[in-house]
Amino acid sequence: METEKLIEVLRAEGSLLADAAERAGTDAEVPTCPGWRVRDLLRHTGTVHRWATAFVAQGLTRPRRPDPEPELDGAALLEWFRDGHRTLVDTLLAAPDDLECWAFLPAPSPLAFWARREAHETAVHRVDAEAALGGTAGGMATDIATGFALDGIDELLSGFHAHERSRVRSATPCTLRVRTTDRADAAGVWTVRLSDGPPRTERTDAGPADCEISGPAADVYLALWNRLPYEDLDVNGDAGPARLWRHTSAVVFR
Repeated sequence: METEKLIEVLRAEGSLLADAAERAGTDAEVPTCPGWRVRDLLRHTGTVHRWATAFVAQGLTRPRRPDPEPELDGAALLEWFRDGHRTLVDTLLAAPDDLECWAFLPAPSPLAFWARREAHETAVHRVDAEAALGGTAGGMATDIATGFALDGIDELLSGFHAHERSRVRSATPCTLRVRTTDRADAAGVWTVRLSDGPPRTERTDAGPADCEISGPAADVYLALWNRLPYEDLDVNGDAGPARLWRHTSAVVFR
């Protein structure tokens, strides 16, 4: 997706997140993030937004840890979140195309990386905030555009889980195929080869697969991010690779 479009998605998703959090109240439980309440969601996402802003605004070329999460709550926490989200959007819009700064996944440019990463970070956590209102992630998938969902699936499979830190490992090699039913060409299918090393993903449906999960792109996106149960998708073949993904694929922010 184009960087400008991703920034617009980030703008919209952050506003939706804040609005849902305000309606739910900061003490509400977040069912899609067991153990979290809305205040935890706001503190986490707002901290990530500020962390990303620093790299872009200051042109930092080395990784650094995020600042500690604030002790704020209630209206003050919501105001802090909205301010950080607005600053991130404005910083990305003002950044030059030839921006040089640290990024931790392959991308056409650091600016493209941070726009993409923060758009998906915020979209997934917007779903969490709306789940705190008593909804289900499946109902919120309809708000996620197919093209954006495809981009997020690819970031997760070809980016996060191509890294050595991925915990998705299998003592017995196997293949998981991921297919979106609303994009039938090669742009909507991935073949993920699992082994005792990091997963290896190809954007193709060539060759046999031990397990295939399929469904609308938005549902697959949320399921791979563990926001939607796999029962909401079609799972064919040996369900073992899908279960393995479910139990080991969580991305931990440090």
